[in-house]
Amino acid sequence: MTNQPLAAPPPHTTATELPTTTAAAAKTKSKKLTLIPLIFLIYFEVAGGPYGEEPAVKAAGPLFAILGFLIFPFIWSIPEALITAELSTAFPGNGGFVIWADRAFGPFFGSLMGSWKFLSGVINIAAFPALCIDYLKRIFPIFGSGKPRTLAILISTAILSFLNYTGLAIVGYVAVGLGAISLAPFLIMSGIAIPQIQPRRWISLGQKGVDKDWNLFFNTLFWNLNFWDNVSTMAGEVENPRKTFPLALFCAVIFTCLGYIIPLVAVTGAIEADQSLWDTGFMADAARAISGQWLKLWIEIGAVLSAIGLFEAQLSSSAYQVLGMAELGFLPRWCGVRSEWFGTPWVGIAVSTAIAVGVSFMSYTDIVASANFLYSLGMLLEFGAFLYLRVKMPKLKRPYKVPFGLWVLVVMCVVPSGFLVYIMVIAKKTVFIVSAGMTAAAVAWFFLMRLCQSKGWFKFERVLGEEEHEEEE
Repeated sequence: MTNQPLAAPPPHTTATELPTTTAAAAKTKSKKLTLIPLIFLIYFEVAGGPYGEEPAVKAAGPLFAILGFLIFPFIWSIPEALITAELSTAFPGNGGFVIWADRAFGPFFGSLMGSWKFLSGVINIAAFPALCIDYLKRIFPIFGSGKPRTLAILISTAILSFLNYTGLAIVGYVAVGLGAISLAPFLIMSGIAIPQIQPRRWISLGQKGVDKDWNLFFNTLFWNLNFWDNVSTMAGEVENPRKTFPLALFCAVIFTCLGYIIPLVAVTGAIEADQSLWDTGFMADAARAISGQWLKLWIEIGAVLSAIGLFEAQLSSSAYQVLGMAELGFLPRWCGVRSEWFGTPWVGIAVSTAIAVGVSFMSYTDIVASANFLYSLGMLLEFGAFLYLRVKMPKLKRPYKVPFGLWVLVVMCVVPSGFLVYIMVIAKKTVFIVSAGMTAAAVAWFFLMRLCQSKGWFKFERVLGEEEHEEEE
């Protein structure tokens, strides 16, 4: 039996055992994530409630929206969650998908994966303050535009980033509370609406002469049911990840899918509203029509709380990815510095927040499309890494293993890959240009880091964790 180490540390990169590092000392100050907080963190990585699913109805009508949220989880969410469960338990360290690409194809692809996923993540973070303000302006119109909107985004981003700094365990339990409060009004609304359902409305609403926008439709589905693997970057912070991760992912998939489809079926079947009105935030207007102003207000408040949970979960993922890449030697050692008080990766939090603020003033649609495009590139590489590791390391210890043979796994990866290609093909020209520019920057970044290593401009240190000592069976 032989060890299967990660790619060798680059030049001028030292490798040290985790317990001897200052990072490990700081890490002991942060509490490990347990099952329930992890379920809600995954939930907020992906969904956070049915807020934001409305554009699917506007784009293609309620029938296609319902079919989309019924079928898409089997094409995309479940395969991505299964892959995440297998690889996160095989390599339970911070860095997640960066480790997987590095183990499969080497440092260049590990770095490229890290850049694509990090950029898509921080771009995605920027969508949540915008989504939050879109709901808030329905209560306080002053936040609709201008300086009040700008200040609201900046202040809320700063406060939420500080909450993230106080610790991942705190963020996890906050996510539990936010999830319960933000989902409750949809349960109430669905309970009231279900007896009023008239199935003809699912078809007739989409027949009112509104042109179908498939670009918006598929991007909405993708964005609302995406990012299952982001939680893998925090695997090193989870208590007993080899057992906790698969169960948490299973619960989160069920939780997320039901949270989308039940309110969508209930509301579109219970009210008669023009398809063109289904913009982001329309669920609140539907609540008023179904039950009254009090439920509308609750959903609007719930949307703000959901956006907070989404922001916190995604920021945690991005920040710990920076930490993981520093521990793998892809980034300078100072990028992996943890807070002395809370044990959190404050450099990763600061960098992620700064970039998110920089792109937060893009339009909501462009934010979603850009994040989707970059994430699609990363997922194509991730599917390739998953299949290659099955062939390259058949005896690797996999505490959870997707229970299919190689050819079934190929089909499981090829089908969503076709969808990824479609998402990229239908992207706007500006999104394609921006994504191509970011990819070129990611390639340049890899070689810049290599130059910094060879010249000794920064100190790079490979922190050896549990995943580097696993033996083949």
